Amino acid sequence: MKHRTIRGTIQYTSKKPERFGQERGREFFTLTNQSDGVQVMHAHCEIDDEPNVVRDVVQSMRQDCSPIDCSVRLSVGDKYEGSGWLRFTDTYAECETHNQRDGRISQRIELEQPVKWLQSHPIVGDGILMKLYDLSQGPGKTFFPDIMLTSPDHRGATGPLLFKMNGLGIRYVGEESIVVQAGKFIARHFQVVDTAGNLPEEHPPYNLWVTADDDYLLLKAGVDGYMQTHYELTEFEIIGGENEQ
Repeated sequence: MKHRTIRGTIQYTSKKPERFGQERGREFFTLTNQSDGVQVMHAHCEIDDEPNVVRDVVQSMRQDCSPIDCSVRLSVGDKYEGSGWLRFTDTYAECETHNQRDGRISQRIELEQPVKWLQSHPIVGDGILMKLYDLSQGPGKTFFPDIMLTSPDHRGATGPLLFKMNGLGIRYVGEESIVVQAGKFIARHFQVVDTAGNLPEEHPPYNLWVTADDDYLLLKAGVDGYMQTHYELTEFEIIGGENEQ
């Protein structure tokens, strides 16, 4: 088998005092690394909080995690919200979608620089995003422009469409030993910062931990502020390559 696939599950829980530790959603994902250097992320995401969200994403990326293409299908309140397809080149991004609010949308956005990351809202993708940070500079913070989203909503519950943000900051804290439901790991601790002014509503502080290897597999994450949510890897398996188990 030339390709290598990681398959797993992430549990969403609440940290709010009145529902602390209660499950509020789940995510089933696969990350497939092809022999041509392309990674394909499949993610089925369910958020139980009303109105509930069901999102299916297929996104392909280069080794530097810049997007190639993406498809999204979204339901909100158990009703169709939208679906669409997005494609990226070095000079433009294009989108063909349909959603309940805007109807049929065709977008073409000219680019001065290639898009560094497409945020399509799976939690497993947040771990991959951390690849943008240059670990050789040690702990610190870097701001990354040229970021796009399929929805500016914090839950990814609108669209899909192409939404260009000014960028975001990634702070690398360092390595830590952590225990999650999927096991004990040496993890890299990151924070997403500097989102003010980019979104309709500023995103609360966001901490996340990923495996200290080339996979950047998300182990756990937490959002503070009004959201007070927790995400944790509960199980995974690796299929193909030298790590088949």
